[in-house]
Amino acid sequence: MAVKRDYYEVLGVQRTASQDEVKKAFRRLARQYHPDINKDPSAEATFKEINEAYEVLSDSDKRAMYDRFGHNAPNMGGGPGYDPFGGADPFGTIFETFFGGGGRQTQRGPQRGADLRYKMGISFEEAIFGTENEIEFQRLEICSACNGNGAEPGTTPTRCPRCDGLGEIRQRSPLFNMVTVSTCDMCGGTGYIIPMPCRTCSGEGRMRKSRKLTVKIPAGVDSESMIRITGEGEAGPRGGPYGNLYVVIDIQPHPYFLREGNDILLELPLNVAQAALGTEIEVPTIDGTEQLKIASGTQTGTTFRLRGKGVPHLRGSGRGDQIVVTRVVVPNKLNEHQRQLFQELEASLDTEQIGDEKDASFFQRLRNSLGL
Repeated sequence: MAVKRDYYEVLGVQRTASQDEVKKAFRRLARQYHPDINKDPSAEATFKEINEAYEVLSDSDKRAMYDRFGHNAPNMGGGPGYDPFGGADPFGTIFETFFGGGGRQTQRGPQRGADLRYKMGISFEEAIFGTENEIEFQRLEICSACNGNGAEPGTTPTRCPRCDGLGEIRQRSPLFNMVTVSTCDMCGGTGYIIPMPCRTCSGEGRMRKSRKLTVKIPAGVDSESMIRITGEGEAGPRGGPYGNLYVVIDIQPHPYFLREGNDILLELPLNVAQAALGTEIEVPTIDGTEQLKIASGTQTGTTFRLRGKGVPHLRGSGRGDQIVVTRVVVPNKLNEHQRQLFQELEASLDTEQIGDEKDASFFQRLRNSLGL
């Protein structure tokens, strides 16, 4: 049987070496003897020897046992210095076992990337008729050099020597006949290690890049509407699939239109003559101008409905209406001639015509026109 070399000798470090020095030595030797790089037939055996040495010396408890007993140190067999809980708090371990922590599984392999949220500002008109806008945002993308595995091109990740690729460490306590499970601290639960990290992404497997995308906004969207674009979020760790991008719509206010569901409200100012005598006037709509006939005696709050001049239904066909609400404007500056005419009008009016109790209030008329 071959005699095992001293682990410190294998890694080429002193017995007083720090954990950081041990790790650096392991990485340097792993690059040198990795079977994908070193084609010498003996390189694979040397690489396994390096892994074995690192597995012991990188763990403070195992290293202490090795320093005391050498290669004859007890290996989870209940010998001198054996810790049935692997250094963990025994009371905490018992609590986790009985109350949901002891049976957890390590999440391994590729994982789905994070979702992203982008707030897009659009105009009132773009929300009504729809549009296509280009957006630019930052996201994590799979490294093109290593295809997300984090290893330098030409090399491959290797099975973790500590957990044998399981991603977790299981330890049995003979005292309580329980098994404690913990994430492998050597591979972080992945089940593999990367002796030669990718130089492009520093072994992360992902890189932050700028992404441009054309987003189609359907006609009839409202503020806070959310558009999901599948697969345009961030790349997942360990080569995992991309998450989703959620575009949240923020509609800029219009100078004189106000949206109410699928209807558009417009306040129309009239002077007292137009309101009293009636008139035909051009009113703006989202499609252009429309002729609107104003009946004589129109009061503030009178509503007119322009069919089909509102917002398209987002799900379905047809459009809402435009509701025109009148507001009679009383002049605050009159010349002498105008003042005289108003005085003559005042003298000719019957006071009983003022404040007709049959007239509904402004708010009630508006509610009636909206069917509320």
